[in-house]
Amino acid sequence: MRPPAELDSVQWHALTHAYGPAEDVPDLIRALYDEDEETVCGAVYELYGNIHHQGTIYPASAPAVPFLAHAVRHAPGKRDELLMLLAVLADHDPDDVDSPHWPGSSVAAVCAELCRVLPELLPCLDDDERVVRRAALRVVAAVAEFLPAELRTLALARVDEVYATDPVAAVRADAVVVLARFGQEPLPLDSPLAEVRLAAAVLAAEASGPPYPAELVEILADDGADPDPGDDNFPWAGTATPDVHLTHLLTQDPDAALTVAARWIAAGDLGSRGSWLAQEIAETWRDREPEVLDLLFAALPEQRGARGVAHILRTIGTWIEHLPEPGADLRDTLYRYAVTDGESAEPALLALVRSRDPRSLELASRRPDARTLRAAAWSFPEAADRLIPVIRRELAAGATGNDGIALVEALAPFGTAARQAEAELVDCLRTRSAAVVAARRLGLNGVLTPQIAALLEESVGSTDPALRGAAAVAHYRLTGDAGPALRIFEDLLSAKGPTHWHLSGLQPLGGAAAPLLPRIEPLLTARYDWTRLAAAEAHHSITGSPDRAVPVLVELVGPSPVGLGALKALAAIGQVPEELRPALRSFAFSPLRLLAERILQEPGRHPDEELRALAWRLLGARQ
Repeated sequence: MRPPAELDSVQWHALTHAYGPAEDVPDLIRALYDEDEETVCGAVYELYGNIHHQGTIYPASAPAVPFLAHAVRHAPGKRDELLMLLAVLADHDPDDVDSPHWPGSSVAAVCAELCRVLPELLPCLDDDERVVRRAALRVVAAVAEFLPAELRTLALARVDEVYATDPVAAVRADAVVVLARFGQEPLPLDSPLAEVRLAAAVLAAEASGPPYPAELVEILADDGADPDPGDDNFPWAGTATPDVHLTHLLTQDPDAALTVAARWIAAGDLGSRGSWLAQEIAETWRDREPEVLDLLFAALPEQRGARGVAHILRTIGTWIEHLPEPGADLRDTLYRYAVTDGESAEPALLALVRSRDPRSLELASRRPDARTLRAAAWSFPEAADRLIPVIRRELAAGATGNDGIALVEALAPFGTAARQAEAELVDCLRTRSAAVVAARRLGLNGVLTPQIAALLEESVGSTDPALRGAAAVAHYRLTGDAGPALRIFEDLLSAKGPTHWHLSGLQPLGGAAAPLLPRIEPLLTARYDWTRLAAAEAHHSITGSPDRAVPVLVELVGPSPVGLGALKALAAIGQVPEELRPALRSFAFSPLRLLAERILQEPGRHPDEELRALAWRLLGARQ
C-alpha cells in the first residue's frame, strides 16, 4: 500500500484516464480521507467515472491501486465502495489472460498491483461490517487465479475461515463462491444454511449447464424464494448482481425457470423475484406466454404496493395478445383494476383492450388515454363508430406531442372512415401539433380541399425536414403532381445526416420519383444498414426491378430490426433467394426469441412473431 504522502511521486500528468491526463487523481484520493462524508462520496463517484469508466480500464488505473488499498484500511468511510472499486478494476474475461495482448494491458497491470496489496487487504475479511467483508471477498475472487503459491495458501485459508465461522449466512455464501474460484470441491449443497445451499446450487448449475438436474432446481426453488434482506448484493467479477445472475441462469432452462418462478410466487413473490423471472422467460423463449401469464396472474395478489401491481399489469398487457382466448378470470381481474382510480387503472385497461374484451371499449371511451385509444383502434377496427368520435374529441381538446401522434395513428385501422376526423387533422397540420402524421393521414384519406391544399403547400416550406417530406408526399397523393415532392426530396437527400427516414417516405411516389435515382443509387452501398435498406426499397418502388435491390436486402437479412425490415421488403418484392433458406429455417424453428419485444406503446405484432410468421410463409412459398 502507499499513503497519500507518496501521491506526488507518481507522474500523474503523464498517465491518462477516461477524460484525458490523470492530474486530478491525487486530489481525489486525498479527498477519501476527508471527514466530510459528502466530499468522500464525491471523490468515490469521480474515481468510478475516470479510472473505471463503464468497465474500461486506463493507464492511470493500476498506479491508483496501492493508494486505494491504503484508503480502504485508513480512510474514515466508504471502505466497501473502495473495495468494490478495486474488484471491478480487476474484472476481466479469463479467456483474455492467454491473449498475447494481456501482459501489456491496463487490466493486467491492475491485477498485478492488486495481488501485491492483497495481504494488507485480507484483514477486511474480519471487519465488523458485513458489507466490508462481502466486498473484500470479491476482491479476493477477482485475482484468485493470479496469486503466487504462498499468497494463494494464505488467502484460501482466510476465506475458508470466513466460510466456517462468519455469523452472517450471506457472507458464508460469498465465501463458497470464492472457494470455488480457487477450485475447492465439493459444493455444500446440503448445508444447513439456505444462503449457502443457494450459492452452491448456482455454482453447480453453472457447471452443469441446462437442462439443470432436478436436485438443483429444487434447491433454487426452495432457497431462492426469500432473498437476503441486506442491501449489499454486490456483483461478482464478470457478472451482474447475484439476483440478476440467478435470473439469467434460470432463464437458460425454461422448464426449470417456470418451476422456480411458480414456487417463488407461491411463497409470496418477495422482491418480485418470481414475477420478474416469469417476465424474463417470456422475453427469452417462444410459445411460453400461456404459462407465463398464468404465473403473472397468480403474482398479482402477492404484490405489496401499487407500483408492483402496475408493473405486472403492464407485462400482462405486453403478452396477452399471444393468447388465442384470454380466460374470463384474467379478463375480469383486469376489469376490476381498470375501473379503479389508482396507478394500476391505465395498464389494466390497456391489457383489457389487448385481450379484446368488449367492456374495454366503454372504459376507453369514458376514460380516454391516447395510447389506450390507439390500442383499442387496432384491437377493434370494427368499432369506428364508437372510437372515432372519442379520438376526434381528444384531438380537438389540444392533444400534443406523443399523445397527439398516438391519436392520429389510432385512425389508421379505420380506412376511409378516418375521413370523419378531417377537421381535427387539418387543425393538427395548421397548429403544427402531430403535423407529420396528420399530413400523412390527410394524404391517405384522399380528399383534397382548398384548405388542405393551402396547408400542405405551406408545410412544404417548413423548416422541419420530416414535415416537408410528409407534406410533399401527401400533395402528390392528392394531386398526382410530383414536382414539389421531387424538389423537396432532392434537397433532403442532398443534405448531411441520416437519409433513411426520407428514403422511406418515397415509396408512394413510385416511378414518379425516377429523377431522384442518381441520389438513391449511391446509397445502396452506404455504411449505415438502415440507409441501405431504405435505398433498396426506394429503388425497387421506383424502377420495379429487383436486380439492384435484392442483393442489398439479402445481405441485410438477419435476426435484427433492420434484418426483419429487409425480409419484409424481399417478401413484398416476391423474391427470396434459395441461399436464405437456412436462415429462414432458423427464424421459423428457433425455440428462443430472436428479436426483442417492441416498445409497449407501439401497436402491432411482436417483432419476433413477425419474423417467425414471415419465415414460415416464405418457406411454404418455396416448397
